Amino acid sequence: MKEGSSIINTISILAYIPDPPSWLDYISTKGAIVSFTRGLALDLVDKKIRVNGVAPGPIWTPPEASALNDYDIGRFGSTVPMNRVGQTYEVAPSYVFLASEDSSYFTGQVLHPNDGTVVNG
Repeated sequence: MKEGSSIINTISILAYIPDPPSWLDYISTKGAIVSFTRGLALDLVDKKIRVNGVAPGPIWTPPEASALNDYDIGRFGSTVPMNRVGQTYEVAPSYVFLASEDSSYFTGQVLHPNDGTVVNG
């Protein structure tokens, strides 16, 4: 990659709030991507390549539609501050920002488009 490039990893709110426990494999992977993002950012900073992540809250995507049962689909997004599921178009600006020069001072960071849920990290 050339100087000025940007790597953007997709994480998840579940890396910070690991629920449901039955998704432990997914949660663990997303947690590892947080550490990978931060480590890679430090590794590539001298090459002027930025590495950041986006950790959305509950968003309607094909995996949710196929992985959740009817009960979980009915309550998906109901336990978050906005009491609704987000849409992909609400997350997209985070990626656009991190890919643009407007975020030239960001590296090793994670944006959280997640309906107001407070996370540590």
